[in-house]
Order: sequence, then structure tokens, then C-alpha cells
Amino acid sequence: MSTTADESARPSALLPRRLAALFYDFWPVLALWMLISAAFTLGYTFSGHATRENIQPYSALQWLLWLCCWAVAGLYATASWKRGGQTLGMRPWHLHLRSMSGGPASNAALWKRYAAGTLSLLCGGLGFWWALFDRERLTWHDRLSGTRLVKLPKPT
Repeated sequence: MSTTADESARPSALLPRRLAALFYDFWPVLALWMLISAAFTLGYTFSGHATRENIQPYSALQWLLWLCCWAVAGLYATASWKRGGQTLGMRPWHLHLRSMSGGPASNAALWKRYAAGTLSLLCGGLGFWWALFDRERLTWHDRLSGTRLVKLPKPT
């Protein structure tokens, strides 16, 4: 039996592992968000606004800041998935991302996965909870992107 067949035969990752990996990945993403926010704050301050004035809520600049944070988190996730099939949070939990056929996923599929995962989180994680009822334990973003997370065997 080939390695690809062995890998695609492994069960999809269980929900607790997925959530643990997501929690681990929150920390490097938070650091990236802090850097982006600092750059926006410095730019706002040096553009002639008072030093104690914040970016106005719901302003175009605040929406741009959120869009930049979302995009940078997406770059972190998709670049990690493309490079090695894993983010930093997926490594200690032995999770690996691949296409449904068992090979590496395309860039389009990775960005679909990220966008669908974002929508899932905005819906209270409903797409993640779906994996509890799915026969193959797939989330919405797994199904929509044609990818899946599999549990790798522990190294010996």
C-alpha cells in the first residue's frame, strides 16, 4: 500500500484536537495583530491627530485595520498549510492538512478553507461543531474547500 493511501485512510482529526490547535495558533496571530495595530496607531498619531486620540470606532480606518488583521492571519495560515501542511498550533497535536485526494491542497482551496473557517467562527463555531455529527468528522470548511485535517501517527 502506498504512503498516500495510508495517509488518506487515517481518520479526520477529532474536534478537541482541532480546537486545541486553534488555541495554540491564536498566540502567534495575536502577536501579528499587535504589530499591525501598532503600525496603524503610529501612522494615525503621526498623521496629525492628538496623541491621546484613538481611531474612531466603525470608521473606515478601523475597518481597514480589521481587514489587515484578517488578511495577515490568513497569510499565516495559508502559507503554513502550503509550506508543510501544518501551522505552529497543529504540530504538537500531530495534525496535517491535505486535499481530499490525499495530496497537497491548492492555494485557492486554502483560501476557501480560511474564509469558510472565519465564517464558521463568526457563527459561534457552528461549522466546527458540525464535525460532531458528520460521518467523516469533517467541518464546514473541510467540505467547502475540499480539504481535511488528519491525525498523524506519533513519531517513534
